[in-house]
Amino acid sequence: MTPALDLLKKVRAEHRIHSYDHDPKAASYGLEAAEKLNLEPSQVFKTLLAASEKGELLVAVVPVVGSLDLKALAQAAGVKKVEMADPAAAQRATGYLLGGISPLGQKKRLRTFIDNSAQPFATIYVSAGRRGLEVELAPTVLAEHTQAQFVDIGRA
Repeated sequence: MTPALDLLKKVRAEHRIHSYDHDPKAASYGLEAAEKLNLEPSQVFKTLLAASEKGELLVAVVPVVGSLDLKALAQAAGVKKVEMADPAAAQRATGYLLGGISPLGQKKRLRTFIDNSAQPFATIYVSAGRRGLEVELAPTVLAEHTQAQFVDIGRA
């Protein structure tokens, strides 16, 4: 079990766990998950961390088929500017290793933003806290348990 799955179990949130054999040589962990689990890539989301000019870490959940729009994230967060977070800082704040960072069950409660493209799906897939482990859940359940806002932060 991971902290993400422990949290979902504790709050009795509806979810399904999917695992696959992770290839350490995979270029993209998110696309690897979509491929190995035979999922629609636009339904699989990656968890990225960005840092504001004041050093606040922000969590962005965007489709694996796109990228994060840093300007849109800064605007959504009400800060001047953001850049991708230092990997070591991201791992320290979340308690997860890169490639397995889940938006759920992080060590520190960070402000979280989910791309609006998640909302039309009945369920989406995010990291369950370990490479090779995904959790399927409703976007509203993810937002509720991360206290996230839905905003336009993804780029195709």
